[in-house]
Amino acid sequence: MAKATSEERLADYERRYREFAAQLAEIGLISSGSVTRPCTRCATPGCKRHGNPPRPHGPYYQWTAEVDGKTVTRRLSGREAQLYRERTANDRRTRGVITQVRQVAAKAGELNIGQAATT
Repeated sequence: MAKATSEERLADYERRYREFAAQLAEIGLISSGSVTRPCTRCATPGCKRHGNPPRPHGPYYQWTAEVDGKTVTRRLSGREAQLYRERTANDRRTRGVITQVRQVAAKAGELNIGQAATT
């Protein structure tokens, strides 16, 4: 099998770059953070949940993220939790695609620099 020329490799990098850009266009809304479903222990004396075995309150949905350098937590309804889960998954997908875009762009840049040095 013949080794690909620099022009062919560069064309391949550009094609892959456009494919990643198309993937980004398909990703929906994003949100940083995570959604959890914690249960809480009751501190109220006499609460029926202090039985044997204890039954914690919940589960509740909550979203936690860092906003302006501070951790923010927000309680969510079931529907809101579903939306935030989708958006945080979209955020992870976006970050993964961007990582791949950077890798392809770096390889194309190295190839361009190598071509410029030989001309």
